Amino acid sequence: MNAVKERLHPGQVGWLLLALTLVTLPHVERLPWWVTLLAVMLLAWRVYITWHALHMPPKWLLFIIAGGTVGGIYIHYGRLMGRDSGVTLLVVMLALKLLEMAALRDAMVLVFLCYFLVITNFLYSQSIPTALYLLVVVWVITATLIGFQFRQQQPGYRYQFRSAGFMLLQSIPLMLVLFVLFPRISGPLWGMPQDALSGTTGLSDEMSPGSVSKLLTSDAVALRASFRSEVPRPNQLYWRGPVMWDFDGYTWSASRLGNQLQREVERSGTPIEYTVTVEPHSRRWLFALDLPTRAPAPARLTGDFQLLNPTPVTRRTRYEMTSSPAWRDNAELSNYERQRALALPGRSNPRTAALAERMRKNAVDDRAYANAVLSMFRTQNFYYTTTPPLLGGNPVDEFLFSTQAGFCEHYASAFAVLMRAGGVPARVVTGYQGGEINYVGSYLTVRQADAHAWTEVWFKDSGWTRVDPTGAVSPNRVESGVASAVPQSESLPRQLRGEYEWLQRARMTWDSVTNTWNQTVLEYTQERQFQLMERAGIDNVTWQKLATVMFMLATAITLAVGLLMLVRLRAQRPDPLVRAYARFCAKLARHGVTRHPSEGPVAFSRRAGTMLPAMREAIEQISAYYVELRYGPTATDAGVKDLMTRIRALPAP
Repeated sequence: MNAVKERLHPGQVGWLLLALTLVTLPHVERLPWWVTLLAVMLLAWRVYITWHALHMPPKWLLFIIAGGTVGGIYIHYGRLMGRDSGVTLLVVMLALKLLEMAALRDAMVLVFLCYFLVITNFLYSQSIPTALYLLVVVWVITATLIGFQFRQQQPGYRYQFRSAGFMLLQSIPLMLVLFVLFPRISGPLWGMPQDALSGTTGLSDEMSPGSVSKLLTSDAVALRASFRSEVPRPNQLYWRGPVMWDFDGYTWSASRLGNQLQREVERSGTPIEYTVTVEPHSRRWLFALDLPTRAPAPARLTGDFQLLNPTPVTRRTRYEMTSSPAWRDNAELSNYERQRALALPGRSNPRTAALAERMRKNAVDDRAYANAVLSMFRTQNFYYTTTPPLLGGNPVDEFLFSTQAGFCEHYASAFAVLMRAGGVPARVVTGYQGGEINYVGSYLTVRQADAHAWTEVWFKDSGWTRVDPTGAVSPNRVESGVASAVPQSESLPRQLRGEYEWLQRARMTWDSVTNTWNQTVLEYTQERQFQLMERAGIDNVTWQKLATVMFMLATAITLAVGLLMLVRLRAQRPDPLVRAYARFCAKLARHGVTRHPSEGPVAFSRRAGTMLPAMREAIEQISAYYVELRYGPTATDAGVKDLMTRIRALPAP
């Protein structure tokens, strides 16, 4: 029977269903609920058909289900092309393919589609657990493929898993060569353009009451930094992000272009040299400690000391930085900057404006006025909380005169409004403050929960000067981090509290492993690939040279593995059935009939029977018995012994 048309037995179907279930499982949380339900029903339908040996459903019914599903996917996503809709469509089509799978050819198509579905999981996550899980899935798929090579009787799951594992081990050298030498492209390896800005969290280019505090519950990493020398003190760890000039009475916002006017800055103190690895956040800004001395290419440093990338940061980005912890802004404000830094919307927060007018009358200068406002925060009943009350249309008025409870954005906004109302130029800066030192990996981890907002005020004697009003209310927030500033009664992720030493140590160890994985595997970019090749002695690296070296090494590895397998096969003792047939051929050769190397058992039997008519019947019986044992379901020890007995019974020449 043609192997392509051979029907599958239940064991092979079971293996295929297992492989398909495992490869689809990570997508379940991302699929629409009705797609998951449909896929489960189709799989169960196939199990029922196989168990009861029923006929497959008619084609017209499958076409109706497929058409309805495609329409539902289009309605749900608004498109059929793209990451989410494409993966959903692929999962449904694989489930439908199960209901028309009757022959080995169909099963082989499904197996290779399973391999393709493995790749789609990396469009969502490239973490270590994902990679390990999918390695197991590939192992199962390969074991399923091995089982399809046996027509009559399955070899058993141990043999399939052992053979699949051995094949995967053999592929490791070739995999490493392809990873190191395969020409890289600029941009993220795993991603699609229309999905590049989805699924990211972090700071926004706008700040309103509650916008920063909502990040407190996120343990996601914002950036990691490794320092050339000692890590700066916590009160120096201000990771500068968006700079916000514009205020509409409720929301602060930053310009998408940044301040184009350059300023003269006098830097002093020992520069801080460090390396930053920023996680993707779909915005243009990069982060650096106050105050960055330069911008890493291709980013630029704006006039308000903000690092802006030419394009949104949609992939993990690593860059070298130098910052000055002590600095002085010597430039005067332009008329445009002064007007922008003093602008307040009319008729908003009137009680705040009246308070600023009263306090300003009692202050001798701008700095004294700023200190008076900080003293008010410090001495009155203001307190720092992660769950501030909701504010209405005049949020600064309600915060200063009613609730007096807020997170960093409340204090930064109120302080900046009071400064502007008192005639002092001010702006709001958002970013991150602090971080956790990972002693296992010797680097600093800054998480979304470290998000912070502070103000910068312009004084005549020092220019733009950082003033953090949150520090006046909760000094622990600036000196020791957000966990020490939040009362135990308020909710905070347990890992940020550091309540269990063993949990913290395990968390740091895992984060260090993750960071190593990110740096060595996920961040193996085209630039790093070229640098590696140059260190290996290949100058003027091009993709043609990479392809040539890759092809040569891959060929050498393939030949080496093939040679080792050949040596191993030759070293193995032939099985008893092969030895018995060889003895049969040797006995006939002594009668003058030698088997040709290209001659099969049946053809040799016919020729030998013609040349030895007296032994024809015995030769044909022995040959037929050998073919049955060799190509039948299995060869038993008793059958091999019986064959040897018949061969011995042949008359000698």
